[in-house]
Amino acid sequence: MPATPSLRHVVLFAFKGDAGQEAVDAVVADFGRLPAEIPGIAAYEWGTNVSPEGLNQGFTHCFTLTFPSDAARDAYLVHPAHQRFVESLGSCLERSLVVDYWTQA
Repeated sequence: MPATPSLRHVVLFAFKGDAGQEAVDAVVADFGRLPAEIPGIAAYEWGTNVSPEGLNQGFTHCFTLTFPSDAARDAYLVHPAHQRFVESLGSCLERSLVVDYWTQA
């Protein structure tokens, strides 16, 4: 029997060249608090790029959230805690990339 599909929300961050480590660490910590503040996040993980291929185009941090439904993801996107987090990124974030997909086996 196939596993139940999950909705993955993948976020990649490229930080500004002058963003200090303290600012980057604060973003990581703030993102990590969202699962406790926003219902519907089934799983959360993050990591930094370690690929030797050099194809990351400046994206260094990857965050993956798992949701059970489109509705849960949609509620996350408009949740005040998420909106506050997004608004706080302007000072150190160069750009971001977001991809959502339903898992397939």
